[in-house]
Amino acid sequence: MDSNELEKINNLLDRDVELREKIKEQVNEMDKKTRTIIGILNRIHSTPLDAMPALLDSVRPVLLGCRDTTSALAAIIPRNQFWRWKDLWSNSIRTAIFAALLIEYLSTRGLLTIAEAAETLGIREEWSDRMTLPVEDYLHSLISLVNELSRLAVNAVTLGNFEEPIRISIFVKDLFAGFSMLNLKNDTLRRRFDSLKYDLKKIEEVVYDVSLRKLAEVPKES
Repeated sequence: MDSNELEKINNLLDRDVELREKIKEQVNEMDKKTRTIIGILNRIHSTPLDAMPALLDSVRPVLLGCRDTTSALAAIIPRNQFWRWKDLWSNSIRTAIFAALLIEYLSTRGLLTIAEAAETLGIREEWSDRMTLPVEDYLHSLISLVNELSRLAVNAVTLGNFEEPIRISIFVKDLFAGFSMLNLKNDTLRRRFDSLKYDLKKIEEVVYDVSLRKLAEVPKES
């Protein structure tokens, strides 16, 4: 290998190292925001129902601040290199999407679609070759949402909110049914989906206890 070829290779390696460091800087910024978001959202387990809107209002601006990071990443990732670099920020994006899904559920008892979740983080369609929201990351975030809701079902009862476990049960059963119809080929995703059965069982036990004690009316399944 001649010296010119070696120099070209070294330049390419240096360029990759420089780009990786720039990406890591942005990911670190997002991680700071998601840590703040998760810290605030952890309070939902000790927040009465009437105080929940104020808590969610306090976290929304921090979540929307993640748009600065996705925009910065889209600006520095070379065209058609999304899949080469995505592993550097996948966990950060999943955490942010999980937070968006949880805020939506607590606000409306509804579910953000993948397109709505991407929009929340300011991810644009025209960035698809540099920055996008893969289906796998969205599904991982959904599973994290169910994990958190199973915990909330228990803590809501402690706070005297006996209707919440029932709402959570209906929501999670619908999600579980949807997941069951997917052809999951990602091993990690499939294993995490299998764990949802335990979350669902935990929620059903809370609903059964609420029903048995006649603390809230459980709708009959059709």
